[in-house]
Amino acid sequence: MSMHKQIIGMLILSTMAISSAADLEGPGLGKSASEEMIMLRNLNVYPDGTGLPTGKGTVAEGQKIFAAQCAVCHGERGIGGSAEELSGGEQGLTGEYPDKTIGTYWPYATTLFDFIRRSMPLPAPGSLSDNDIYAVTAYLLHVNDVLPEDASIGKHNLAQVKMPNHDGFIWIYPGARNKDNQQ
Repeated sequence: MSMHKQIIGMLILSTMAISSAADLEGPGLGKSASEEMIMLRNLNVYPDGTGLPTGKGTVAEGQKIFAAQCAVCHGERGIGGSAEELSGGEQGLTGEYPDKTIGTYWPYATTLFDFIRRSMPLPAPGSLSDNDIYAVTAYLLHVNDVLPEDASIGKHNLAQVKMPNHDGFIWIYPGARNKDNQQ
């Protein structure tokens, strides 16, 4: 083997070793999450209401928050804008163009709360208080004809809200069913 090929081989091996070491260390961005930080982001909310925080909100309060924080993307009353429609699913799931709105598709009201809490509003996820999230959830359930206009929801009753499509899903993993879906 020529000296030239030996040098190239050593350079390749050296580069691979350096690259492997760098991969183990990572790019050096950010910092490790503390237990306290992890607990603050442990936001899991389950269909049965486990994980819901203390708080409550009304449809009227939610309407004001939605207008200020959500309508810019989701449109007035959540009928769609630059982001998906949240209400107004006139065709339902069986029309030529299915409407996967909160009222036609979502099986649990707690999922709506969980989603808003984790990711909305888009420019500032996590900026809404728990009471604000309950209020927006109440408003969105109202515009989807799930709750009356004078409704108030909170930790004490959100999991009891029966969604129109609650029974519209086929469970392929029987062990994943919660108590209200047991046969």
